[in-house]
Amino acid sequence: MNHGNKKNNLSRTASHRRALMANLGSQLITHKRITTTLAKAKALRTYVEPIITKTKNTSSKEAIMHNHRIVFSYLNDKDAVKELFTVIAPKVAARPGGYTRIIKLGARVGDNAEMAMIELVDFNEIYGKGTSAAAEPVKKTRRSGGKKKAAGTDATAADTTETETTTEG
Repeated sequence: MNHGNKKNNLSRTASHRRALMANLGSQLITHKRITTTLAKAKALRTYVEPIITKTKNTSSKEAIMHNHRIVFSYLNDKDAVKELFTVIAPKVAARPGGYTRIIKLGARVGDNAEMAMIELVDFNEIYGKGTSAAAEPVKKTRRSGGKKKAAGTDATAADTTETETTTEG
């Protein structure tokens, strides 16, 4: 029975799974985009996103060094940790989460396994804004119902008359 177990074991022992996630994580951080199976990509997302979140705590020098040590214990790759803290951390500083994107690629030819590409969201120039995403201020999604301007009420009245005329004709 597999009740209450949310972790995908990927048909591996704990040590093999830990080594696999460390290697995939360090490759994702180094290359910003990797291609793997869909199951491994979904497992990697849950492994890498908390690691990237740890890079955002820059309250003190001791906290930064402590987070370096924690991240290194997960990745076991000095170059990937350096890349994570120097290149990736400044870009994701304004993002509240969701640092990775999984794109399904279809079935692999040899064994018909579902393939997927996992990438870091802020490092894709095709979908996002690319390098300018961190420079722009964060826009708020919720708006409060503030005061209505006198000129704004005239514009809304004109909009309602336009919609009435379009619905009649």
